[in-house]
Amino acid sequence: MTAPAATTIVLVDDHTVMRAGFRMILEAGGDIDVVGEAGTGAEAVDLVSRLRPDVVFMDVQMPGMDGLEATRRIIADAGNTSAVVIVTTFDRDDYLFQALEAGASGFLLKNAGPEELTAAVRVAAAGDALLAPEVTRRVISRFAGDAAPGPEPTPPARVAGSDVGLTERESDVLRLLATALSNAEIARELFIGEATVKTHVSNILIKLAVRDRVAAVVFAHRHGLV
Repeated sequence: MTAPAATTIVLVDDHTVMRAGFRMILEAGGDIDVVGEAGTGAEAVDLVSRLRPDVVFMDVQMPGMDGLEATRRIIADAGNTSAVVIVTTFDRDDYLFQALEAGASGFLLKNAGPEELTAAVRVAAAGDALLAPEVTRRVISRFAGDAAPGPEPTPPARVAGSDVGLTERESDVLRLLATALSNAEIARELFIGEATVKTHVSNILIKLAVRDRVAAVVFAHRHGLV
């Protein structure tokens, strides 16, 4: 039997020692292959466009082009298929929000343990978002306008799931997505297979015309779907 292909990843960090540490941790399990490294955002954009890895671990603070701008350019590339995960020393809301607005699929701190780092690669490669429930609440608050300074924004029109083409089951899945459950947890909650959940999530993203799970959750809260 042919072994499944390894998940490919590019590491982007201006500290060589940090990249070496990530490489050692991620390649230890045998199912993750570090196919490239970059020390600046500009190098990362070029490398990812050539290698098309499954996942990119992206630092924020780097000389020249930072990781946030590099993420924007990678995601904006029409041929991009890579999921970008921001991995930073700083647990700052401005980094978190800018990263997600740029198109990142997740946000990790560099003090994450080996199991959390390897799990993050697999989750991102599978198309899931990497946000803990407390981070999800911060994101929803920001993007829904609850925490924005200045005049109270005009709330978007409330819609029902059927108004945007969601089936009853897809609406159920979206409500559980909004509580930061993984596909496996949603499957257990609804007594359906995990593959079925993945299909529902894909359909939800298409019907809502959003990029990823985080954007779907934000849309749902903005429009009263959950």
